[in-house]
Amino acid sequence: MIVVLFSGGRDSTCLLDLMVARGGPVTALHVNYGLRAEADEDEAHCVAMCERLGVPLRVHRAGEPRGNVQAWAREVRYAEAHKLEGLIAVAHTATDQAETVIYRLIASPGRRALLGMPARSGRVIRPLLGMTRAETAAYCAERGLPWREDSSNAGSARGRIREILDLHPAAEANVARTLALLRDEAEVLDLAVDAALEADLTTLPPALARLVLQRMAGDVPIGAHADAILALARKGGTAALDLPGGLRATSEYGRVTIEPPSAVEAPAPARLSVPGETRFGEGVVTCEVGAGDLTGLAPTLEVRAWQAGDRMRPAGLGGTKSLQDLFTDRKVPRARRHALPVVVSDGEIAWIPGVATGERFRATEESGERVRLDWRRS
Repeated sequence: MIVVLFSGGRDSTCLLDLMVARGGPVTALHVNYGLRAEADEDEAHCVAMCERLGVPLRVHRAGEPRGNVQAWAREVRYAEAHKLEGLIAVAHTATDQAETVIYRLIASPGRRALLGMPARSGRVIRPLLGMTRAETAAYCAERGLPWREDSSNAGSARGRIREILDLHPAAEANVARTLALLRDEAEVLDLAVDAALEADLTTLPPALARLVLQRMAGDVPIGAHADAILALARKGGTAALDLPGGLRATSEYGRVTIEPPSAVEAPAPARLSVPGETRFGEGVVTCEVGAGDLTGLAPTLEVRAWQAGDRMRPAGLGGTKSLQDLFTDRKVPRARRHALPVVVSDGEIAWIPGVATGERFRATEESGERVRLDWRRS
């Protein structure tokens, strides 16, 4: 099944007719956004054209727009298309490709702009990327297929870009050939990026480091922030930077990650008897009496997550220190800090696995009853 996104314009009319001619089941989807006075007339035209071509048509009325109108309209039509079975055919042409490249270069820097729209992305296919708008118009005229003109296009950003392309008769073809070359070269660059994903970014050539960062960010363009992210990595320690699209770049001891910020939900606090065991988060904390390196613990302990402002007196340091500083010193990643159990005895932090033991609870040769605390992930 081929689902053709059908606006009634020259490009989608050409696409619909070509899909019918190739054989196989075809259906059309028309979205009436209600944004122009001619919207209902466009819908009626699409109904008539689909009846003429013998194509089932689904019409969706979009309702009230939200936020950025163009982004909303795109979201609506693709959401409706994905409710249907089969490939989704979109009438993007070589002219649209050239306009897209120029617009992206104006709107944001980076290599993504120069790669344009792919011929296929998931279920979405673009069969007309090899044809210009002039060629789709000629096709429709030859086949006697009428189309609707969108009067709003002339004053839009893409309409103004179209005027730039009209400055040279080979503009669209030149852009298309350039994109083909760049896509070939991108395959080579992608292999280099694959090999560098686990590398220390500060040791890579800047161009390769930027490509690695963009790979981490996926479809969100972050080229303008690449230098700032690399500066975080060079500083060492732990630091973070908010990026477009709700992403966050985090550098922890030279390793950079880019991911959506997520609220970390700390495990619920628990009580631990001496001896005994209790579940905490993704693991179990156990307490054994008779051996170990702690002493002087209360009969019942509190096991909880790290809290802002927590301080303890680590064994051997001769003073108090914040847990945040201890985590930094021990190179504990931020994402793991709330998952670690903090064992508290009579209001004083006694032990954090892999981080520190409280000075007052450290067993010595003269200590009496000794206790061993352990934390195992389950």
